[in-house]
Amino acid sequence: MLQTFDEKNRDLIVNINGTLCHRDEARISPFDSVVQGGDAVWEGLRLYAGRIFKLNEHLDRLRSSALALAFDQIPSHDDITEHIKRTLAANHMTDGVHIRLTLTRGVKITSGMDPRLNQSGPTLIVLAEHKPPVYGRSGLSLITSSVRRFPPDCLDPKIHHANLLQSILAKIEANNAQADDAIMLDVRGFVAETNATHLFIVDKGALKTSHTVACPEGITRATVLEICRDEAVPYVEQDLTLTDVYRADEMFCSGTMGELAAVIKVDGRTIGDGHVGPLTQMLSEHLQERTALEGVVVC
Repeated sequence: MLQTFDEKNRDLIVNINGTLCHRDEARISPFDSVVQGGDAVWEGLRLYAGRIFKLNEHLDRLRSSALALAFDQIPSHDDITEHIKRTLAANHMTDGVHIRLTLTRGVKITSGMDPRLNQSGPTLIVLAEHKPPVYGRSGLSLITSSVRRFPPDCLDPKIHHANLLQSILAKIEANNAQADDAIMLDVRGFVAETNATHLFIVDKGALKTSHTVACPEGITRATVLEICRDEAVPYVEQDLTLTDVYRADEMFCSGTMGELAAVIKVDGRTIGDGHVGPLTQMLSEHLQERTALEGVVVC
C-alpha cells in the first residue's frame, strides 16, 4: 500500500497559525518544538459532502493530548474550526478530503528540550488534501512487527503525539516484507494495533478488539462499537494473541485515513476464507451511511 501524488494537490493552500500560503511557501521555524523534539499533538479528520465526521470528538482528543503534555495555551474548538473552514474555502474543497491538524508547543527562544523555552504560544497547522481512503477494498496483508507498543507507564497512548518513530520502524518492516502494514504487540505479547490503525477480529459471529492499553482511543474504533450496539452485534474488548488472529473468521482494521479495510493475510497465513467477510462488509456499509449523514458542516 503506497500512496501516490495526486495532481489535485499540487497547488494546495495550507494554514499555519492563520496565515494561508501555497504549500511550497509554507515555513516552520527550526526553533519550533515539532522540529526540535516531535513535541506536538495531531488529529486526522475526513470531510464528507461539506461535513467533518466526528469533528468535536477529534478536537476533544486533540485538547486532551495537549493538556497531557502541559501545553500552556490551547486554541478553542471554535478557533480551530474557523481555521479549518478558511483552509477548505481557500482550496475550494467540499468532499473527499483528509485534514491533518498539528498543534505544536510553539517556537522556542533557543534550542533545547525545556518547555519553559516556549514563550510565544502554540503553532497550529491545518493541512487539507484531496485524498480518498488509502486502503484497497480487496483485503490487506499484514506482518507482525518486532517493534513493541509502549505501555502507559512508558508513554501513554492516550496522548496522540507527533513522535511516530515506533510506527515508522514497524512500517519499514512491513515494506521490507512487501506487506501493507504491520501488527504491533504490546510488551506482554498481546495485539495492540497496526502501525496506523486499530484491529478487529471476528470469532463465531462476535467482534473482538484489543483494550486501549497500548493503543490510542480511536474515533473510528469507537464508531464501530457504536454501530455494533445499535445493530445488536455482539462484541468484546479483550487481550488478543496472534493465535486469536490466525484462527479468526474475519479481520479488519479501522482509522480515519482508511475507514474500514479487511485483512486477509497475516504473516503469510490466510485469514478466514481469504476474502472480505460478511460482518466486515456490513460494518463498513453502516459506517458509510453514517459518514454520509452525520458531521459538523464546515463548507
